[in-house]
Amino acid sequence: MPTVEELYRNYGILADATEQVGQIRRQAIKELPQFATGENLPRVADILTQLLQTDDSAEFNLVNNALLSIFKMDAKGTLGGLFSQILQGEDIVRERAIKFLSTKLKTLPDEVLTKEVEELILTESKKVLEDVTGEEFVLFMKILSGLKSLQTVSGRQQLVELVAEQADLEQTFNPSDPDCVDRLLQCTRQAVPLFSKNVHSTRFVTYFCEQVLPNLSTLTTPVEGLDIQLEVLKLLAEMSSFCGDMEKLETNLRKLFDKLLEYMPLPPEEAENGENAGNEEPKLQFSYVECLLYSFHQLGRKLPDFLTAKLNAEKLKDFKIRLQYFARGLQVYIRQLRLALQGKTGDALKTEENKIKVVALKITNNINVLIKDLFHIPPSYKSTVTLSWKPVQKVEIGQKRASEDTTSGSPPKKSPAGPKRDARQIYNPPSGKYSSNLSNFNYERSLQGK
Repeated sequence: MPTVEELYRNYGILADATEQVGQIRRQAIKELPQFATGENLPRVADILTQLLQTDDSAEFNLVNNALLSIFKMDAKGTLGGLFSQILQGEDIVRERAIKFLSTKLKTLPDEVLTKEVEELILTESKKVLEDVTGEEFVLFMKILSGLKSLQTVSGRQQLVELVAEQADLEQTFNPSDPDCVDRLLQCTRQAVPLFSKNVHSTRFVTYFCEQVLPNLSTLTTPVEGLDIQLEVLKLLAEMSSFCGDMEKLETNLRKLFDKLLEYMPLPPEEAENGENAGNEEPKLQFSYVECLLYSFHQLGRKLPDFLTAKLNAEKLKDFKIRLQYFARGLQVYIRQLRLALQGKTGDALKTEENKIKVVALKITNNINVLIKDLFHIPPSYKSTVTLSWKPVQKVEIGQKRASEDTTSGSPPKKSPAGPKRDARQIYNPPSGKYSSNLSNFNYERSLQGK
């Protein structure tokens, strides 16, 4: 197989006439697809993939167009050249080849991306996923989840299994290892959109209950400023809606219940004069409680007699006291929020302060609905709430999701020297604009001060 330098030399690209070099190089790239016949095609694809490292925007576009043209001649042969460089090429070539696949595959017609071609993409991607960075993993999940053959229930299930393997769910969780925590966050974030009533989250929910919840307070955050505990609880809440039959349901429900109790304080003891004996009332961490209560409510549906038959009378009484105390504080705060937002519309609701109050009202209303369910005799699990951080999605019929095309126009800038492929990059999970305020729930203090 000729190298890029040999190819250039054959076309006179290394000619002394400096002003002609660019034109000759571009002409060579344009003519390369003519040689893409038979067994030469994978070689041409390999060479073109190497040429993606160019920083000349005109050349970069020509290389992209040339790759697309031979893709339409022989998709399998072109993929052979691309994946050869992804697996064995230089870091910059690997990076741009992956981005080419993530942005250009979706532009190819169905007659090019046949079922056999998509199967080859899946097979080769699995090889690459044995050693990837966090960013590369996200790109490959974007590639694979866009394949038509993986849009089915069985296809989504394959992707979930792929993510579960990447997440190392068979291994013991190490809360003090930021790479371990980061990997779990990344993988779970990729898995969440795949779950549905037919594609269950059971393996992930089980792992979170058994391995992560008991270590919640000792988690090492991979991203400075991230409330890692809240992030984990949010993921668990989102997944709990799609949990199927769980092997150790009662055991895991008890672990979830015990963690919920940690954030549902008992009322402070009263002194003889009726005042609080302690210096301050317990903090009510609404954000955490929303996640835990929602998860408990979802899993509790699968074992509805947990509170009445699986807990002893003393524990049940203790839980109801905690619920009652929390509900009392909740009602006070809901009234405060409604009063503060009363009559405000339009731009008035768009201020930073009022946006926080709107989210706070969603959180407290959700908790209120769930607590009312648990106060029923026997406890009920029928109410439905939308988690406070979940956006209302309005997608027009026929509207396609906008996507970033990093391989058109000009080449992406070369990344500075960074971690090798075996050193996972930090992943910044998507978070709301106000998460820094809501994570610590600063507005709890106004409740405690009343």
